[in-house]
Amino acid sequence: MRSAADARVLLHQAVDGGQGDLVLDLGRLESWDATGLGVIMGTHRRAGRLGRRLVLRAVPAQLQRLLVATRLHRILAVEGTVSDVRGATLPGLGPVTGQPVVAPLL
Repeated sequence: MRSAADARVLLHQAVDGGQGDLVLDLGRLESWDATGLGVIMGTHRRAGRLGRRLVLRAVPAQLQRLLVATRLHRILAVEGTVSDVRGATLPGLGPVTGQPVVAPLL
């Protein structure tokens, strides 16, 4: 993806056209800003309205810190752990159940 608008369209299509958890792999994410966070939150809300769950996977450390600083780690489903700003580890959700759809975000 080159823009938040492209990511929004792709993620909304994935939410609208699937079932179960939508797993968003952020392992190859190169940059992140407030607009990207807005896309994630919008997708999270859209998935919830449809009885689905957005799950973040392979969240880069910088984004983990942002999620903790904004307390969004308490709202968003994150696989594994999220480190807080003092270095303690907060538990994530653990394994994803069902047959997830994996949407890589580049």
